[in-house]
Amino acid sequence: MDRVWYVSYGANMDAGRLDCYVRGGAPGGGARANPGCRDRTPPRADRAVWLAGGVYFGLESRMWGGGLAMLDAGLPGAAPARAYLVSSEQFSDIAAQEMYRSPGQGPDPAEAVGRGRAVLGEGRYETLLHCGDMDGVPMLTFTAHWSSAQVEHTAPAAAYLRVIGAGLESAHRWGPDRTAAYLSTRPGAAGVWSPDGVREALAR
Repeated sequence: MDRVWYVSYGANMDAGRLDCYVRGGAPGGGARANPGCRDRTPPRADRAVWLAGGVYFGLESRMWGGGLAMLDAGLPGAAPARAYLVSSEQFSDIAAQEMYRSPGQGPDPAEAVGRGRAVLGEGRYETLLHCGDMDGVPMLTFTAHWSSAQVEHTAPAAAYLRVIGAGLESAHRWGPDRTAAYLSTRPGAAGVWSPDGVREALAR
């Protein structure tokens, strides 16, 4: 298995944010730099896709502050996402950085592809999910092993919403109103962020 689709439903929907995982560097508004992949070749392609389940915000991001976006595949509905065609090694290195490990210490995607799911640890992005295939290539994402109901929801920071919003607008061609309506209703953001508040954050 030489290539996989890495599917992001959070900040990495923004190609500039993902580039910090591929080539290294710190995203605008972020608090730390990423080392980058061993292979710094840009993704070969990207597509707007939808994942079964729903996105919620919980815990606290070391990069952005505030809640992290996580996917609960058991929630009703579908979540907008962006798929990037990368090598298996690049996917492993991106996952390693999300797990606060060094490139070269990431997971082998083959287990998740073969079993549908691979739990690698107790951390918030240490569960790999096989989300089907596209053009005969496996689609993989990572999330937490728990469900949305099993973790305290936490409101996301404005800078984090801004980068997720940029990804939604570039990948799915959503405008500010649709983006704000979606993000303001995610568990963790709902009741804290209004659509108007999200629109203001996106415009900064």
